[in-house]
This record gives sequence, C-alpha cells and structure tokens, in this order.
Amino acid sequence: MPECTSQDGLTRGEGRRAGDGRGGPLKRIGLAEVYNPSMRPTLRPGDQLVVVYGAAVRPGDIVVVRHPFQHDLLIVKRAVERRAGGWWVCGDNPLVQNDSREFGAVPDELVVARAWLRVRPPRGVQPSPVPLLRWVLSALRPLTGPLRPRPPLSPSGSPAGLSGLLSRRLRAR
Repeated sequence: MPECTSQDGLTRGEGRRAGDGRGGPLKRIGLAEVYNPSMRPTLRPGDQLVVVYGAAVRPGDIVVVRHPFQHDLLIVKRAVERRAGGWWVCGDNPLVQNDSREFGAVPDELVVARAWLRVRPPRGVQPSPVPLLRWVLSALRPLTGPLRPRPPLSPSGSPAGLSGLLSRRLRAR
C-alpha cells in the first residue's frame, strides 16, 4: 500500500468540497474541532479549525472529510495528491494510520471542507498581560493562503457535496 509521503519525503494528506455558498461568504465558513492526535504536531486534540465549505483543495491542504467506511464520522487529514479514486489523505502523525493507508483514496463527494485557520484554546494561561499576549500570538495560525475559487457547479446549478447534511459546527477526529 502506498505510504503517506510526497516525493520530497514530507508527510502529506487531505480532501475537497461541500456547502452551498448562497447567502454570502459567511455561509461557507464553519468550525471543526480536532479530537485525536493524527495531525500532530500541526494540530493537537482540542484545537479548533475555521473551515471553508466548497473551497478548492490543493495538495498539502488540511481538509475535513467523511470517513469512507463510516459516513457519520468526520476526520481531519492532509491532502497528499489526486488519484483516480479521489484524494489520497494522510495524518501528519506517522504513528496513527487512520488515513488513506487504511482506506484508500477519498472520493471528492466525501470531502467536506478545507481548513483555513487553526485556533488553539488557552490551556493554563495565566490571566496576566504577558502570558495572554503569548497565547494570542501562538493561538491563531493560518493553514492556507487566500481563499481559492469554488469548485464548479453541477448541472443542476448547485455544488456537489453533502451541504444539506452538515451542521454548522463539525466534530472531527
């Protein structure tokens, strides 16, 4: 089975698409929470992700995808590359294999959103100015560049994906 590394040897992983985008850009933005260590050191359990529904995905992006075998389970992975069956996705933590090494490429229709920003919760931050300032400077980290164009619409005029099934706040592991 292929490893979750790119040609340059860096660990990669993640996916693509969802959301209807009608009603303005804020309808395309949501939150996801990380629950397991598969994306360490980039993401830790408890981190919040600001995600963009319907954003185009490129190799190296962090994405939220529906698990191919458990569609009610959302997982956070890194998009490695496009393959014939969809996106090859992997976690940044090589010790956790709940990714494409286990279930293969993820079809485009199972890619829910692309992560845009990581928000790390304040853990043990003292309520004084210096520790609060350190937390603020380290808590927010952009995960991608500027928003990319949305994927093309289906013949019915709506984006492909599972937009009607998604909640505004995702719980992803």
